[in-house]
Amino acid sequence: MASSDTIFALASGAGRTAIAIVRLSGPQAHAAVAALAGRLPAPRRATLARLRDPQSGETLDHALVLVFEAARSELGEDGAELHLHGSQAVVAAVTRALAALPGLRPAGPGEFTRRAFLNGKLDLAQVEGLADLVDAETDLQRRQAQRQLSGVMRDATAPWRAALIAAAAECETAIDFAEDVVPADVDARVAALLAPVREGLRAELAAAGAAERIRDGVQVVIAGPPNAGKSSLLNALTRREAAIVSTIAGTTRDPIEVHLDLAGCPLTLVDTAGLRVSADAIEQIGMSRARARAKAADLVLWLADDGTPPPAFAAPVWAIATKADLAPFPKVKGEVLPLSTLTGQNLDVLVGRLAAFAQNLAAPAGAGLIARARHRDAFAAALAALDHATASPAPPIEIVAEHLRAARFALDRLIGAVDVEDILGDVFARFCIGK
Repeated sequence: MASSDTIFALASGAGRTAIAIVRLSGPQAHAAVAALAGRLPAPRRATLARLRDPQSGETLDHALVLVFEAARSELGEDGAELHLHGSQAVVAAVTRALAALPGLRPAGPGEFTRRAFLNGKLDLAQVEGLADLVDAETDLQRRQAQRQLSGVMRDATAPWRAALIAAAAECETAIDFAEDVVPADVDARVAALLAPVREGLRAELAAAGAAERIRDGVQVVIAGPPNAGKSSLLNALTRREAAIVSTIAGTTRDPIEVHLDLAGCPLTLVDTAGLRVSADAIEQIGMSRARARAKAADLVLWLADDGTPPPAFAAPVWAIATKADLAPFPKVKGEVLPLSTLTGQNLDVLVGRLAAFAQNLAAPAGAGLIARARHRDAFAAALAALDHATASPAPPIEIVAEHLRAARFALDRLIGAVDVEDILGDVFARFCIGK
């Protein structure tokens, strides 16, 4: 899909840098380079050139220029890069000169990547992988994003789509031709084609959650009554004053999130409001939010030195006594990890246990495909359609064909092979300008 206009943007970091890279893409990219450099360098060869303002002739910079032809560019259209000295004044002068050329305009967020998608250089799952790679903060997130960017979703689902096409052909043959021409075992042949697809979809859905945890972080909520040391524990684990610590009960109202990297595994630590009986309307809102976060957590750290039992949580609960430095030590019922945020006693033990817990949850992520709720929904929709297609007693062949079309549509939406305009805006809005 050819673009009618040419876009440009600073692709490197803003501010004073050693090198600043201005990126161009579109039908006028080569003409723009020639206008500034006086000639068009050979494609895919770094060339030193003096860049001049086409209107005034003023020298803007001495830069390395790279030119890419559409057939061999990563976006599928003519492109170029200007490697400038990293002065903000130089970048501003060059971009002003580009903006003054006919057919050129500044790029919007994610517009370069959108063009790669529209030109078939990336599928939608790869675009999402690229977005996750830009956002990656831990090694596991980086690896998972690279895997998505490599096209694993397209490659893994290609045999399934081929099987669905073959099964659909069997159905269409049965519909279009007379009964005496069509083999009697069409239902069995269709079921045999669909069996490995259904098995694969089930396996991915069963493993779903691990890859999502890698992307979003394992959710660990610190909960308990007021003044149990929740904010002190958050600060101790993060080694900074992330939360206000006070002897006044009810200091924490809104959940406070901190992202940690534990042995390459992302973990989101959430400090919450103390849980108790209170008539304060604002405090009740804070406690309601605390319960909601604990309900959605992968793990709850329950702090209650007075022995207050935790509410019923769906997630595993670890009992922590954070005032082990006090004498006498508070008596807590059941299995508990004594810990002191003041002296650091057992803090490393807790960190080690958290790292092991997070890595255990993320362990299956290397083989999983589902990294987003959108992926999960598409897999579930495809499996539901195939379950209907293979129901007993067998539905009419026309109904089976419709279910197969629905399954193919769900898988095609995964990689953007069908209309996904409703998804694109949200995906590309997360990209920075120049990406």
